[in-house]
Amino acid sequence: MYTYRPVDTFKDEDVHILDREERWFERGVKEAIYVKRKRPSLNRGGDVTWKVKANDRPYHQLPEFKKKVFLCIKKSKYSGNAIKTYKYNVITFLPLNLYEQFKRVANIYFLALLILQIIPEISTLPWYTTLIPLVIVLGITAIKDLVDDLARHRMDNEINNRKCEVLLNGRFQEAKWREIQVGDVVRLKKNDFIPADLLLLSSSNPNSLCYVETAELDGETNLKFRMGLRVTDERLQEDHQLADFNALIECEEPNNRLDKFTGMMLWDRERYPLELDNMLLRGCKIRNTDWCHGLVIFAGGDTKIMKNGGKTRFKRTKIDELMNYMVYTIFALLILVSAGLAIGHTYWYEAIGTKAWYLFDGKTQTPGYRGFLSFWGYIIVLNTMVPISLYVSVEVIRLGQSKFINWDLQMYFAEKDTPAKARTTTLNEQLGQIQYVFSDKTGTLTQNIMQFKKCTIAGRSYGTEEKAAPVDWSWNRYADKKFQFMDHSLVALVRSKKDKDAMEFFKLLSLCHTVMVEHKDGDLIYQAASPDEGALVTAARNFGYVFLSRTQDTMTIREMDQEMTYEMLALLDFNSDRKRMSIILKFPDGRIRLYCKGADTVIYERLSPNSKHKETTQTALDIFANETLRTLCLCYKDISAEEFEAWSRRHKEAQVTMNDREAALDAVYEQIENNLMLIGATAIEDKLQDGVPETIAKLAKADIKIWVLTGDKKETAENIGYSCSLLTDDMEIHYGEDVNEKLTRRQASRRDDPQAYRRGKKKTAEPFFPGSNKNALIITGGWLIDFVDMACECEAVICCRVTPKQKANVVSLVKKYKKAVTLSIGDGANDVNMIKTADIGVGISGQEGMQAVMSSDYAFAQFRYLQRLLLVHGRWSYIRMCKFLRFFFFKNFAFTLVHFWYSFFSGYSSQITFEDWFITLYNLAYSSLPVLLVGLLDQDVNDRLSLKFPKLYIPGQQGTLFNYKNFFISLFHGIFVSLIIFFIPYGAFLQTMGQDGEAPSDYQSFAVVAASSLIFIVNLQISLDTSYWTFVNCFAVLGSIAIYFGVMFDIHSAGIHVIFPSVFTFTGVSSNALRQPYLWLTIILTVGISLLPVICIQFLSKTIWPSVGDKVRPLPVQRQACRRSRRSAYAFSHAQGYADLIASGRSFRRHSPPPDAPLCTNFAEILKRKKLTENDRRYEV
Repeated sequence: MYTYRPVDTFKDEDVHILDREERWFERGVKEAIYVKRKRPSLNRGGDVTWKVKANDRPYHQLPEFKKKVFLCIKKSKYSGNAIKTYKYNVITFLPLNLYEQFKRVANIYFLALLILQIIPEISTLPWYTTLIPLVIVLGITAIKDLVDDLARHRMDNEINNRKCEVLLNGRFQEAKWREIQVGDVVRLKKNDFIPADLLLLSSSNPNSLCYVETAELDGETNLKFRMGLRVTDERLQEDHQLADFNALIECEEPNNRLDKFTGMMLWDRERYPLELDNMLLRGCKIRNTDWCHGLVIFAGGDTKIMKNGGKTRFKRTKIDELMNYMVYTIFALLILVSAGLAIGHTYWYEAIGTKAWYLFDGKTQTPGYRGFLSFWGYIIVLNTMVPISLYVSVEVIRLGQSKFINWDLQMYFAEKDTPAKARTTTLNEQLGQIQYVFSDKTGTLTQNIMQFKKCTIAGRSYGTEEKAAPVDWSWNRYADKKFQFMDHSLVALVRSKKDKDAMEFFKLLSLCHTVMVEHKDGDLIYQAASPDEGALVTAARNFGYVFLSRTQDTMTIREMDQEMTYEMLALLDFNSDRKRMSIILKFPDGRIRLYCKGADTVIYERLSPNSKHKETTQTALDIFANETLRTLCLCYKDISAEEFEAWSRRHKEAQVTMNDREAALDAVYEQIENNLMLIGATAIEDKLQDGVPETIAKLAKADIKIWVLTGDKKETAENIGYSCSLLTDDMEIHYGEDVNEKLTRRQASRRDDPQAYRRGKKKTAEPFFPGSNKNALIITGGWLIDFVDMACECEAVICCRVTPKQKANVVSLVKKYKKAVTLSIGDGANDVNMIKTADIGVGISGQEGMQAVMSSDYAFAQFRYLQRLLLVHGRWSYIRMCKFLRFFFFKNFAFTLVHFWYSFFSGYSSQITFEDWFITLYNLAYSSLPVLLVGLLDQDVNDRLSLKFPKLYIPGQQGTLFNYKNFFISLFHGIFVSLIIFFIPYGAFLQTMGQDGEAPSDYQSFAVVAASSLIFIVNLQISLDTSYWTFVNCFAVLGSIAIYFGVMFDIHSAGIHVIFPSVFTFTGVSSNALRQPYLWLTIILTVGISLLPVICIQFLSKTIWPSVGDKVRPLPVQRQACRRSRRSAYAFSHAQGYADLIASGRSFRRHSPPPDAPLCTNFAEILKRKKLTENDRRYEV
C-alpha cells in the first residue's frame, strides 16, 4: 500500500529512497494497453484521492475538493498554475526579514542590550554604540536578501507570464501560464516549455510519440520520449474532438517522485492505466514534435518540479559548530564576570559609597539594588566580548573564498568550457578537514565515453587483436565513421551470414534497447539513456544491424541489406534492482522471442540447464573484467503463443494495479525471464580520466582515505583500483568474504569476555588486521552492515555491486560511527543520494547529465581538480578561517577586558574606560579590515608547495588550528594585553607633570592613550600573524591606524562639539594629550611590552618546534643555494630563465626523486626536460 505525505514531512532516509537517482536508466518504450474491462475504483480505501475532470473547471471547485486554510476559510485543493518562489513582498519584507534575522541568537542578544541601554538607570553606554553596529549588520544582510528576492520576483514573473494555447469555449485561445487551471487542455508546439504536469493526449508524430528535453528537470540534455495512450491518439486529433473530451482522471496525490506516476483514466465507461511515460512534466521542453495536446493534471505548486524544490538538508561545518559553542562560552563568561563585578559594587558601595558625601546622587537605593543595576550595566559594557560583526565577517570571508574557487583557471576545463563552481558559500573551510572521500567510478574516475572493444559469441572471443589495423567500414553506408574495431575476423563472420549465433548477437543489440533515433541530413543520430546503451547500438549498426526507427508497437532494423520490422509485444524495464532489461518481439514469420541483456550475476541465475558455452563465457567475462572492461551478458528465449498469451494477461493485470504496481510488474517479469539461452557477452571500455592516479596518490599522502563505490562487478572494480593507483602492490587485499569470518571472531570474543564490552565502556582497540602492512578491502553490496571498523583500518576500500541507496548508507555509516568529515564525488543521477548524504558533495559535469552537479556543493569537470580543491583551496580556507577567528576573539578580549581592570578603580560602577565613539567604531572601522584581509588572502605556503607536500593538509584533519585550546590561548593573550594596556598607562599617569606644567593624568587623556595603544597593538599583532603580504594588507594596516587618528581628531574637535555638545564630549583631548612626548613614550612602551613576548614565542616556535609549513617555506632558498654551476648562473641572468620550470616541479615529473634526495638537480638535465608537450603539462604539480 502506498501512503502519501507532504514533501516537507519526509525524513532524510525517505528522501534517499524517493529521489530520482534510484533509477539508473530512462524508462523504456511501453506498450499502451487498451483494457476493456472494469476495474474497481481507485480511491477505494483512500489511496488515491486526486481527481481531474477534462474541460470542466467548475468540477474542481466542488465542496468535496475544498480544504481548510484558516479557521472556517476554505479553498480548492487544486493549485493555480502561478508559481511563487520569492519570500517577500512590499508589505512583508521588513517584518519577515527582521524575524528571520532575529532567529540568530547573537542578534537577539544585541537587541536585548539595546533595550537595556534605553533604560536610564541601567545604561552605561549611549544607545547608539549598539544601535549603529546592529543596524549596519541587519542592513547588510537585508540588502543581500532583498537583491536575491528581487531576482526571484523577476524570474517568477517571467515564467508566470509565458504564453500558451488553452482550449476554452470550444477553441484554442492564447493565455498566460498563470491562468491555466487543472483540467484544461493545452496545445504546445515545438521548442515550447511545458507549463504544467500534463497527460499527453496526442501529437503530430505517429502513435502520439513526443520528444522532450529534460535539462531543466534533471540536467540531462539527451532527448527523452513520451507517448499518448492509443485510444487518445486515435480519437483526440481534432479541436472539436478535444472540446468534447470529458474523461475523469484518478491518480496519486502530488508528490516529488520524478520517476513515478500511477493513475487511471475513465472515459466512456472504460478504464486505461496511466504511467510516467504518458506524462509531460513541467520544466521539460518539446523537441522534434510539431505540436502536441495535453491535459493538465498537476498545476503550479503541485507539479513534480515544484515539489522537488523543497529545502535541502542544511550542512554546517565543524568550525561553525565549534564557533557557536565558543560564543555560548563567552556568554557564560560575560554573565559570571558581570555578576562578580556587581557583587563587588554592592560591597564597595556599602563600605565606601554610602560614607563619601561627594558620591551622593540623591537616590535612596539600597546597595543590593545598586549591585543589581550594576550587573546589567556591566552586561552592556562588556557586550563586545561577543562581537556583533563576527558573523557578517565570516560570511564575507566565505563569499570571497568561493569566488577564488570560481576564478581558479587551473580548475577550468577548456575542452568543455567548464569552470569550477562553488555552489555554496558555507562549507569552504570544511574542505580543509576531509578525512574520507567516497567516489563513484564510472564517469568520475573514468571518462564515461564508452567504446565497444571486445565480445564473446558462442564461447569464442573477438577483439583481442589489439595491434591490427582498424576495420574499414566503407561497405556499410550506415556505419559510424568514428567507431573503431580491430578484429577483422568477426566482421568477415557476420558478413558471411553463416554463423547464426553472431547474427543473433548483433540482432539482439539492435533490438533490445530504449534508444531513440533521429534522421538528420541523411545521417542517423541515436539518443540513448546511457552511454553504454548507445555504444552497443552503435556497434550493431557498424556490423550491419542498423536500428532505423521505432513506433509504439514496432521496431525497424536493417539486417545487412534487408529491412525488417518486428512487432514489439512488451518491454521489460531496466532498473538498478533488476540489473537487466528484456524485450518480447513477434517476428515476421510469427515466432515470439524474448531478448535479454544484463549483468552476469543476474543472467546466470536465469539460464536454462541446456544453455551452452556458460563456462567459456564466464572465463571470457573474467578476462574482460581483469582488463577493466564493463560487461553485459546477452541471451534469448523462444516463447510459444499460448505461454505468451497467459503471461500477457498477468502482465496487463499488473499494469493496471494501483497497489505497488512496480513490485507487481517485477514479479510478472520474473515469470517470463527464465530458462534463457546464452548467446555471449559484450565488453565496453571506459578509460580513466587524465590525472586520476596522480590525484589519488596525492590525496593518500595527505592521509585522506579514498573509497570507491561502484555498481560494477568485483573484478572490474579491482582492476580499475590498480590502474588508478588506489590499490598498490604492497597492499594486502581483503575481500568481502573475509568480513564475516573476522566479525564472527570478534563477536565470539565479546561473548567470552562480556565485562570488557559492558555498556558505557570503550570498545577494544584490538585491530582487525594486526601488523604494519597496508590493507585494502574489496567488498560487495551484501556485506555493508558491519564492516565500518574493519574498513576504516584499510588504506583503500572498494565497494562493488552497490545500489544508489547502499552508496548513501556507506557514507552514513562512516559519518555516524567514525564522526569523520566526509566528501562524496560523482557524476550521475545514481550518485545524488551519496552526494547529499556526505558533509560535502562534489559533482562532476560529465556524460550522465547534470543531476549530480545540481545536487552538489562544489562542481567541476575532472576528478583531477579534486586535489587542488582540497589541498590548496580547502587548506587555505581552513587556515585563513582559523587565523581569523583566533585573532578576532583576541582583539575583542583585549579591547573589552580593559573595562574589567578599570572597574577595580571606579568602585565597580560600570564606568567605561574608552570614549563612546571609540567603542562604536572599534570593530567597524579601526580593526576590521586587516583581519578580514587575512581571512581572505593569507597563505602560509603557495599553491605549488601545497600540492608538492600533501602532509601540510593533516593539521586540518586533526583540527589543531582552531579548537578550545586555541580559544583559551586567545582568551589569555587578550587578558595579558588588556592588563598591559591598562596598567602601564595607569602607572605612567600617576604623579606625572607635563612639559607645560599641567598634569596630563585626567580620565579623558588616559582613555586616548589606552585606545591609541590598543589600535597600534592589534594592527601590529595582525601584521606579525600575516604570512602572505600584499599591497592590500599593508594598506589595510596603515589605513586602519590612519582612520583611527583621523576620526579621533575630528570627533574631538571644537566644531563638532558646538553642533552636538551632548554627544561629543572629548573636546580637544586628543590634540592636547598627543602633543606630550611623555604620552607617546607611554604608548610605545605599552605596544612594545605587549608585542615582545609574541615575537619571542614565534621565534622560538619556528626555530625549536617548527610546523610542517615552517619547514617547507625555506625550501626555495635552499634550492637556489644549490646552484653552483657558473653556466646556471649565466642562464638565470637572462630575462626568460628556467626558474618557473624548477619551481613548478615539471622537471621532476618523469622520475620522481625519493623523499630524502637533495633538492638541487643538474641544470643540463633541466634544459633537456624543458620541452614538455601540452599533454605533459596536464600532469604538472
